[in-house]
Amino acid sequence: MNLTQRAIRFPCHGDWLFGIVTMPPAAVGRMRGVVVVVGGPQYRVGSHRQFALLAEELAAQGVPVLRFDYRGMGDSEGDVRSFDDVDDDLRAAIDRFFVEEPALTDVVIWGLCDGASAALFYAHRDARVSGLVLLNPWVRTDGGEAKAYLKHYYLKRVLSPELWRKILGGGFDFRSAATSFAAKVREATRSTMPTPHQADGNTPSGSAVENTLPLPARMQDGLRRFTGRVLLVMSGNDLTAREFTDLVGSSPDWQKLLTAPRVQQRTLAEANHTFSRADWRAQVSGWTTEWIRSW
Repeated sequence: MNLTQRAIRFPCHGDWLFGIVTMPPAAVGRMRGVVVVVGGPQYRVGSHRQFALLAEELAAQGVPVLRFDYRGMGDSEGDVRSFDDVDDDLRAAIDRFFVEEPALTDVVIWGLCDGASAALFYAHRDARVSGLVLLNPWVRTDGGEAKAYLKHYYLKRVLSPELWRKILGGGFDFRSAATSFAAKVREATRSTMPTPHQADGNTPSGSAVENTLPLPARMQDGLRRFTGRVLLVMSGNDLTAREFTDLVGSSPDWQKLLTAPRVQQRTLAEANHTFSRADWRAQVSGWTTEWIRSW
């Protein structure tokens, strides 16, 4: 492959941000690009080079890609910030992507974990964003995490032969296990804050949603406000994905949003959180390319 990769830097509120643009082997006229939003304590290469490999695979199929470091991460300057405080970084990156590649018509934001959450916060604010690829979105709350543990982790643990070998061998700490289990039950049964539609029948706007509602409700509001296409990719062997799935299963508002015609969903039953195996990465890349070409 004769892909073109070049390092770029661009300003964001007085700090320099650094990224890599990966271009297809030949010019293909007007193009839709992909901006990779880094999730967690990662930088633009990604776990097991996930983002670097994704960029190469997409570019080989004619899709230009920008992956970059937020302020305070990787090579970029500035203070480290949370995933819900990177709107300015995303706008600066997209601005630069259009300067670097004038043939771009629009962009898709591709985000894993809290990168998906960041994408939902930002997308409706920028008309150049036409689509989102959301992988195992991060909707973590104490109560949601506890429910996911109780429903998925503990049941799996009880059925584990390793656990029973430990119990029969006298190596199991019953007191510690009981304390942990009781704490999860308490967290799971605590009440949660209302969604945007539950508080008073009206949907608060802008900063009201951002400042008063928990993470899942803010993400739901971002998805509702965004009118573009969405590809949701879920892992079958991941607690973060299970927590999101449980949230959707208990929320008619989420279900309505995710069953809309503009949303497509894919699941890799055996995959872990970061799709670490080569065949899992290839499947995700293939789904992404196929989806981008479908509209």
